[in-house]
Amino acid sequence: MKQPTFNGRVLLPMDVIEAAREGDPLALERILRYYDRYINKLCTRTLYDKNGLPYIGVDEYMKHRLQAKLTEAIVVKK
Repeated sequence: MKQPTFNGRVLLPMDVIEAAREGDPLALERILRYYDRYINKLCTRTLYDKNGLPYIGVDEYMKHRLQAKLTEAIVVKK
């Protein structure tokens, strides 16, 4: 059976999402890896090095915050 895709990318299986909601750390890691490129794109900023020169990079603080929010949205049951 062919796996469902969205914009050419294979979607996460529903059992991985259900396992992550139940607290499985491997399933949660798989979800975070699945969304890693998207989170990196959201966190790309103009940063400055120690000499004050600008460069494009990933804001690691913002990335960790977004990953924490995603984890909280998956694991915390309301």
